[in-house]
Amino acid sequence: MELSTIWFILIAVLWIGYFCLEGFDYGVGMLLPVLGRDEPGADVASADGATAHTGETRKRQMLSAIGPFWDGNEVWLLTAGGAIFAAFPHWYATLFSGFYLPLLLILVGLILRGIGLEYRGKVDSAAWRARMDTMVVVGSFVPALLWGVAFTNIVLGVPIDAEMEYVGGFWNLLGPVALLGGLTTLTLFLTHGALFVALKTDGQLRHDARALAIRLGLVAAVLAVAWLAILQARSGSGLSWAVTGIAAASLVGGLLMAGRGREGWAFTGTFAAIGLATASLFLALFPDVMPSSLDPAWSLTTQNASSSQKTLGIMTVVALVFTPIMLIYTSWSYWTFRKRVSGHHIPTQVHHAAVVEGDQVGAGR
Repeated sequence: MELSTIWFILIAVLWIGYFCLEGFDYGVGMLLPVLGRDEPGADVASADGATAHTGETRKRQMLSAIGPFWDGNEVWLLTAGGAIFAAFPHWYATLFSGFYLPLLLILVGLILRGIGLEYRGKVDSAAWRARMDTMVVVGSFVPALLWGVAFTNIVLGVPIDAEMEYVGGFWNLLGPVALLGGLTTLTLFLTHGALFVALKTDGQLRHDARALAIRLGLVAAVLAVAWLAILQARSGSGLSWAVTGIAAASLVGGLLMAGRGREGWAFTGTFAAIGLATASLFLALFPDVMPSSLDPAWSLTTQNASSSQKTLGIMTVVALVFTPIMLIYTSWSYWTFRKRVSGHHIPTQVHHAAVVEGDQVGAGR
């Protein structure tokens, strides 16, 4: 197997890891105002000793659940971008010049989200926390939508000329199928995030998140089937069609498990569905890395867009050393913070170091 093909596969794996892991972060962020509302009778103990929690308690449960993971999950994006830059410089140049505005909006969204998560607890003020929550929601919504738009365009093809340059405009990227792709990733990440909340929290929040995940998942399933069918019909292979079918079955299986209260298996189902759907896109794309809608001969491929064999060889050695380290660290962090975050882990008085920074209440217990 050629080194350029190996690096195409490695880049696909990095994007799969990013969407599977960061996807639930986006979902949790977008669901803050939906699941983070007051429960009936908040802060009033019932006869059996149970306590209904305020919206702030529920939000802090949600943020504590993703606190140990969200910034580490973004490493997958940085690594994927760096790998494209080093292994396929022509792909990187065409992609970042043609998709400049969408990628800029994604970057702004990630910055807003990071600020909201890191600084939410720095000031003990409801108004301050509301502003930070808005930044988290917007910063999660924008990438969740635009990644679907971007990848749809990459698979369908965009106007690239004989000089490997993008010659279209921003509005060329917002066709009906691309917008369908954006809505699909948005609803998939919402479903994934709701199931992560159900998996990582307890009490009424857990039940609300699981019920919401089922409703969102039904919408996501319909959109995903339509989106993937269109993309596979345009450029799919037998293998990519098969992977698409398994992805659909995984999503349906996850929703069935959610209906039975099996949050672990339900989350595994959406995790597999997102990963397999992403894999099917790369399978449909190969051997192109960025097809030209003007002339197939002008498409960027794993051959004409790659670095030299010497560069790819050096990168392969580096990847063999550092990829296992990243996987081991990621696995360790998820194992360490595997416990649920319950409402009683959240202090009533909010003096904070930020929840996502140091207040990983109960997460590792």
